[in-house]
Amino acid sequence: MSQFIEPQPFESHPDTLSRSQLRKYLRQQRKALTFEEQQQAAEYLALNLLKNPDLHRARHIAIYLPNDGEIDPHLYMDIARRKGVQFYLPVLHPIHPGKLVFSPYFDGVELKANRFGIPEPAFSKGLKRPVWALDAVLFPLVGFDENGGRLGMGGGFYDRTFAFSRLRPGLAPKLIGLAHDFQKMKALPIEPWDVPLHSVVTDRYCYRFKRSLPA
Repeated sequence: MSQFIEPQPFESHPDTLSRSQLRKYLRQQRKALTFEEQQQAAEYLALNLLKNPDLHRARHIAIYLPNDGEIDPHLYMDIARRKGVQFYLPVLHPIHPGKLVFSPYFDGVELKANRFGIPEPAFSKGLKRPVWALDAVLFPLVGFDENGGRLGMGGGFYDRTFAFSRLRPGLAPKLIGLAHDFQKMKALPIEPWDVPLHSVVTDRYCYRFKRSLPA
């Protein structure tokens, strides 16, 4: 059974690839997983999320609906809901391009595909929760490294939405990436605007990182 541990040395991956090449390589790897492998990964992910101390007191958590081979957080969500956790889905901001808002996600909520084909709730100014009022944000990763650097899909939505965390760390939620463990890299090419993570939870481990935000 997986245990909560500090980061261990990462296996080497091709370090001569650009960010776009790494993104393509890792996406191919996760999309190659079978249904059974994805299901097993989701079960171990749920166990590790339930043990993650950053989530023990969290009651308002942003999450995502998996696609493109992303690790599936549904099992964790089902368990956490029974413990009183309210979840929120990212919604493309209709006024500020490139940013996200977060709307409540519950059984029966109507979802519509956004311009990327990803289901999301309809935007409602009255229902959205301010990003600083979230306790934690769980978002999918394409890759991550031993220092908490991350590789996303390339749109920069989370970086722009949580850029305030660099200037006002006390208002920032816990930023937690979710990934299959094979998505870990020795080192990633990091850009100045990349927002670092508090931790990454995979189907094998919980990796916690030293960063400027409060632990």
